[in-house]
Amino acid sequence: MTPLYAPDAFLKDKVEALAQHLGLDLPYQEQWDFIQSAESLDLQAAPGSGKTSLIGLKLALLAQAWTSPTRGICVLSHTNTAKDEITHRLTTTPAGRRLLQYPHFIGTIQAFTNTFLALPALRARSIEVQTVDDQAYADEALRLLERHPKFRKLNNALGYRTNGPALVAEARYVCDAGQLIATGPDGIPPYKASSDSGQQFAALKETLTERGIFRYHDMFAIAEHHLARHPQLAIAAAHRFPFVLLDEMQDTSHLQQHLLDKVFGPPGTIVQRVGDVNQRIFADAPNTAQPSSFPLPHAAQLPVSRRFGSAIAALASDLTVHRRQQINGVGHDGTVALLLFDDDTVAEVVPAFERMAAAAVPRHLLLSNPPRVLGARLAPKGTKAFPQSVSCYIPGFTTVPAEATGSLITATRTAQTLRRSGDNHAAVTLLWNALRDAARLTTSGGLPPLRRLDRDPATAGGRARLLLHDLLTCPLDSPAEWAVLTARLPRLLQDLTQNSLKGVARLTEPLAHIPSVAQPVPKPEAPADADHDVVPSVAGSIQSAKGETHAATLILECLERSGRKYDVHEVLGLLSGQRDASKALVTIKRAAQLVFVGATRPTHLLAFAAHRTRAAPHIEAMTARGWSIHDVHAL
Repeated sequence: MTPLYAPDAFLKDKVEALAQHLGLDLPYQEQWDFIQSAESLDLQAAPGSGKTSLIGLKLALLAQAWTSPTRGICVLSHTNTAKDEITHRLTTTPAGRRLLQYPHFIGTIQAFTNTFLALPALRARSIEVQTVDDQAYADEALRLLERHPKFRKLNNALGYRTNGPALVAEARYVCDAGQLIATGPDGIPPYKASSDSGQQFAALKETLTERGIFRYHDMFAIAEHHLARHPQLAIAAAHRFPFVLLDEMQDTSHLQQHLLDKVFGPPGTIVQRVGDVNQRIFADAPNTAQPSSFPLPHAAQLPVSRRFGSAIAALASDLTVHRRQQINGVGHDGTVALLLFDDDTVAEVVPAFERMAAAAVPRHLLLSNPPRVLGARLAPKGTKAFPQSVSCYIPGFTTVPAEATGSLITATRTAQTLRRSGDNHAAVTLLWNALRDAARLTTSGGLPPLRRLDRDPATAGGRARLLLHDLLTCPLDSPAEWAVLTARLPRLLQDLTQNSLKGVARLTEPLAHIPSVAQPVPKPEAPADADHDVVPSVAGSIQSAKGETHAATLILECLERSGRKYDVHEVLGLLSGQRDASKALVTIKRAAQLVFVGATRPTHLLAFAAHRTRAAPHIEAMTARGWSIHDVHAL
């Protein structure tokens, strides 16, 4: 059999030469073990261990040595962010850029499923996909339920259920014993298949399918159904991709892992999975929740973090509640602090943290990487407890769904990045799909697939292609220029769909201009005698900070997901040794896992904000750990 890549791909001198070119050093044996491994493995990597850099290095080495013109490397991740990071690193070397082309594939698990399984299955049924999006599906499903007379009995029956709207809005396909079945969000059909309501429920799902409107979950079920009917596809996919690398493996759902096992499970394919199970923040739905098979018991480890020093590493090690790992921090030996507030000083917490950051962190670092303020909740929900979210600490803080406001300019910026990297097809496809999503807000017909657009400049299709070109090539910094570009869209939508637009005002938020860099949260003016060296902080959720590196991070005490306990208070109990983390309630473990993600972001300063009364039993233990304890009004 012809080898897939040259046998000297991972020789020491080649690894060292490319690592030096990329500005990487490899002082630890665990790094070399991963780089030089040519077998299937799991790698449990601590925060700040440089796993993404190692993945980029390994892929570049493979690209240099790859010899097969028809079989390739498949690199999968959970999010587009992780995929984009890997792609960016590969573009820094000529060999790495080859992995962005056939026969290789780099994308999300969802994109792989769609490209190689679900979309071919739908094309075989002559179904053109209009959208794969949970919110777009929910909007169209509820609209169809309310307006179409053939679903009247179903609509009446759902009125007797407290979760009636959700049953339709979140209806999903499940592949059961080789059959594709329409179910509720719990994976169970809400009515007997033989009943009128059951038949109309299935018919509504089928109607949306014929219109090409799907939920993300549907595509995995359709892919599994396609595999069940054509098992040879799994063999073909495994042959096409003999080397598979999965990044951010901890966030892979049971549904995704089940499908990947069907495709890449048989012997012969090298599957290397990388992640940190202690940073698992995306959960399966309640009905399918179960621990990922990652990491296997014999998994390799990268326990050394170069992001932070021993103080943060010690507390992070104690918060590895999912899989115990002793993290060795070899970075800057930063400060860990506990900021105490009471009912009257909640609004003083963030200003006190900013002053502490100004004193503890070099100013040039803060100017390039402002202090970050993180919480498990952004806004209050379902209880009168105070404080319970980020907005309770920061007067005037508001949240706007990112997927609504500025969604088109965000997609356009991503498309321009793809175009600059040489992937014109992906850039145009992404941008056209974003325009199709916007069109559904105002039209019932939807826009045609990109390939069906006329090329004559005098036609609506030609003008659509011209708009795509302008969006991909024009600067996006000016709100005025962006407004001129997007002003062409309403008339274009009307001409393309041959329908009058309804609710044009619904386009306001998706077409809004937003800056390319997140701006600091607006803050009250500082008093005249304030320290002018203070750098304003940027607030957000812990979840949004995953994968980031900060100079200084503050974790605000918020209600955990159940709304009954405060996360920082519970974490202090675990760190003080008063509670056994392995025996903690599931809700406390989840809270600790989320705090772990936030606490492993900073290099120089990590601070926790806690109410004085709740923190009191743990202050002595935290002091013994070397933490600095401060009243916010004294800073």
